[in-house]
Parts: sequence; C-alpha cells; structure tokens
Amino acid sequence: MSLRRASQMAGRERRHHRLRKRVVGTPERPRLCVFRSVKHLYGQIINDLEGRTLVAASTLDKELKKQAAPKHGGNVAAATALGQRIAALAKEQKISRVVFDRGGYLYHGRVQALAEAARAGGLEF
Repeated sequence: MSLRRASQMAGRERRHHRLRKRVVGTPERPRLCVFRSVKHLYGQIINDLEGRTLVAASTLDKELKKQAAPKHGGNVAAATALGQRIAALAKEQKISRVVFDRGGYLYHGRVQALAEAARAGGLEF
C-alpha cells in the first residue's frame, strides 16, 4: 500500500470517528452505515444500543446480481440498486426512519446515490 493511500484511509477513519460521536442508532431510529471499497459497496442498518445488525446488503448479494444491476459493484448504478434493496429489506423489518452514517466519505457519487435510492424506497432520514 502506498503512503498516500494509507494517509487517505487514516483521514477517512478520523472523519468517521468524528461523525460517530454524533450519529447513534437507537431502536426507534437505527443507523444506516455505508462502507465503500474500490469494487463494491456495503450497507447495514444497525441498532447501536443493542449492538445488533438489523439489515445488511452489499453489491455482492445474489439478489442484486439477479436483477438488472450492473455486473461491477463499484459504480453509481449499483449503488442505486443497493439503496433500493436496503429500503426493501428495512420495510420487511418494519423500519421506516434511520440516521445516515456516511462512514467518513463525502456525500457524493456512490454514497449519495445509495442515500437517494434508499429515500426513494421509503426510508426517512
């Protein structure tokens, strides 16, 4: 790993810890956490008070691959499909309100596409 990449990761982790001081998932409003890698995107809805993951999905899921979602999970189209999938899974669990944890990433591109698709799918945050 290059020195530049290591410093970028450290910066993201600092931003994420700063964000997590304010963003806490409760039973009434669990936390929608996003992790972005180079090739894929992951989303979880978490109740921090109990330490439980209520809903989890990623661009690696078989259900997303069966849909008309793109083969590569690292683009905006795949992020949109993932946001819709997370919203559908949350509705099954009777979750309608969440707090959004962008994971230290900028609210731009894939992270923004996932958030907007989840909102369109019925999640409120």
